[in-house]
Amino acid sequence: MINGKKVLAIIPARGGSKRLPRKNILDLGGKPLIAWTIEAAKDCKYIDRVILSTEDEEIGKISEKYGKDLPFYRSAELAEDNITTYDVVKDIVNQLKEQNEFYDYITLLQPTSPLRNVNHLNEAFKNISKNNHVSSLVSVCIAEHHPLWANTLPEDNFIGNFMPKEIHNIRSQDLPEYYRLNGAIYICDTKILLTEKTFLPEYGCYAFIMPQAESIDIDTEDDLNLARLHLNPYIIENSNFFIQIHNEYKQNRSEVLDIEQFKNYLLGLVNEK
Repeated sequence: MINGKKVLAIIPARGGSKRLPRKNILDLGGKPLIAWTIEAAKDCKYIDRVILSTEDEEIGKISEKYGKDLPFYRSAELAEDNITTYDVVKDIVNQLKEQNEFYDYITLLQPTSPLRNVNHLNEAFKNISKNNHVSSLVSVCIAEHHPLWANTLPEDNFIGNFMPKEIHNIRSQDLPEYYRLNGAIYICDTKILLTEKTFLPEYGCYAFIMPQAESIDIDTEDDLNLARLHLNPYIIENSNFFIQIHNEYKQNRSEVLDIEQFKNYLLGLVNEK
């Protein structure tokens, strides 16, 4: 609860995914992707109930391992590509209303943001509890690539006017800091959400700033591998160690090894010891 007001967390997890098939149940650090968000939500002291919305039986069964009341099966129509997250949220709120179950705040937690943890959630809700003028809170992080250095391309790829002339000789660190939505946390007053039909209402909506490193939004295999690296820094340390060995080999023998040759070379070093 926030100041005596009930909070519902909704985790949308449909089965279809074009770019990374079955991404919501792919392994990340020894457990399915959805588990990271479920555990963070259930550990958050401000959240009264957690619901995972899916049309997929396998996702539903996996979520049951983390809480019996979690799976909330939606219709096939609400799992189509043209359906918005708001449509899913509204359907859940209406179904709960029929059961005389009401919540003052809705938080949307996308399972594709596994590095958003319970500490982020508690801090976000604390911000709302301390500020009466805040009716909506949405997580952001600093944009990795400055948007003033980005543009669309014409058919002939001409980029003579790609950037505004006034920033041609300005260093990136001297440009104003820009932020982007990172998709990790959306919190909104239920009445305002249903009226405005968005987690980003015009009034009373504020940013919750998160670090870039914890703002990974998994949409591709590269995103997933990046999250795995973040969760296991030893992979990076070991990679640097092997790179060092390979560089030493190149210096001594003036040749580059492919993966199989390098593997055999390492086995040879081990056997020598």
